[in-house]
Amino acid sequence: MLTGQDDLIGHQLPTTFDQIDNSDPAWMERLWYTGHPIDSLDIIFDIGLGYHPNRNVMDAFAGVAIAGRQWNFRVSRQLRPDPLTTTVGPLQIIVIEGLKRHRLVLEANASGLRFDLEFLASMNAHEETPHLRRRDGRVTENMARAQQLGRYRGWIEFDGRRIEVDPDRWYGQRDHSWGVRGEMRTDETSPPLTFYPPFLYAWTTVQFKDRGLHVFFKERGPGNKIYLSGEEVFAPGTRVSSRNQLTDVTHDMVWHDDPLGQSLDHARFDLVFADGRRKTLQIRTLPVRYYLKGGLYGGLDGWFHGDYKGKLYAEHEVWDLNDAATRRKTRTLADQIIEVRDGDDVGYGIVEYGVGQGYELYSSVQKHPPI
Repeated sequence: MLTGQDDLIGHQLPTTFDQIDNSDPAWMERLWYTGHPIDSLDIIFDIGLGYHPNRNVMDAFAGVAIAGRQWNFRVSRQLRPDPLTTTVGPLQIIVIEGLKRHRLVLEANASGLRFDLEFLASMNAHEETPHLRRRDGRVTENMARAQQLGRYRGWIEFDGRRIEVDPDRWYGQRDHSWGVRGEMRTDETSPPLTFYPPFLYAWTTVQFKDRGLHVFFKERGPGNKIYLSGEEVFAPGTRVSSRNQLTDVTHDMVWHDDPLGQSLDHARFDLVFADGRRKTLQIRTLPVRYYLKGGLYGGLDGWFHGDYKGKLYAEHEVWDLNDAATRRKTRTLADQIIEVRDGDDVGYGIVEYGVGQGYELYSSVQKHPPI
C-alpha cells in the first residue's frame, strides 16, 4: 500500500515501502534508546519500538529503573492501515533529523510513566559488523545494526516524581537494527526455550568527554570468538577511519556473589585496534540496571516481540527487584550503568552480558540463566 514515505527517494524493491524482500515472520526493525545521568548514576530509562511487517504488528515499551525497583510499560497495535507511523498508543518516536536528533514521547497513560525527551547525537554512529547465522543450512539471522552515543534533554515523570533531563548531565545511547533477527525465547512460562551452547557475550558502550567506544563480542570459549564488532568514535562530522575499528578484545571479569542472578562487579577489557593501538578499559558496574524482560526481550508471561495483541493493547507493572521470584523472571539480560577508565579519562555508559553453561571461565555464575 502507498504511504507518504513512497514519495521519498530510496526504494530498494519494485514495490512500496511497507513491503520487504521476504516473508520470514522473524523480519523486524527495532529502535532502542537508553539514558542515565552521569553525576548521580541512580536512574536509567529504556525505550524501544519494534516494526514487524510480516506479522502486521508494531509494539513498543518504555521503562525506568532505580536501585531495587523497575517501572514497565508495554503497548502493541495492529500495523496496517498505518504501517510506517512510529506511534503505538501513547508512545511515539520521531526522527527529527537522521543521525542527529530524535524525539521520544510517552503521553499520559495508566502506568503513571510519562516523558518528553530528545536524543542529541554527540558522536558518529557505529555500523556493526553484519550479523549472519545459519543453522542446518537455514538462515536464522541476517541483520544490520547501527549504534550511536548522545545526550538527552527534556523530562521524565514516574512514581509521582518529575525529573528534568539536562544534556550536560544525561548521557545515553541508541541503536537501530533491521533484518531477520535470531529467535530468543527465555520465557519459562511458554516453552520451548531457545537452546544456547556454551558462550560468553558482552555488549558495551562508553562515552568520554570528546570520544566514545563501542565493544561487542561473543565467544564459544576463551579467545574463540564467533562475533566481534567495535570502534572508537568521535564527534559528528569527524572523518571516519577504518583505523579505529576494533580487531580484538580479551577480558577479565569479576562477579558479585549474587544469589539471584548473574551480576558483574568489575572487568578489564584489553582492546586492539586496526592501526595497532591498544587500550585497557577498567570497568566498574553501578547498582542500577534496567532488566529487558520489561521490554519483552526473550518474552514475558507468554507475550513475545511481534505477537498480535489486537488493534491496541497495553499493560504495565512495577517490579520489586529485591524479590527472588521477580529476579527469577527477569533473568540476566539488562542494561547496566558503568563507569569506565581509559588511562586518565573517565567515561560512562552501559554493559550487557551473559555467560552460558559450559563456557570455560566464570563458572561461579553459570548456575543462573545467561540471558
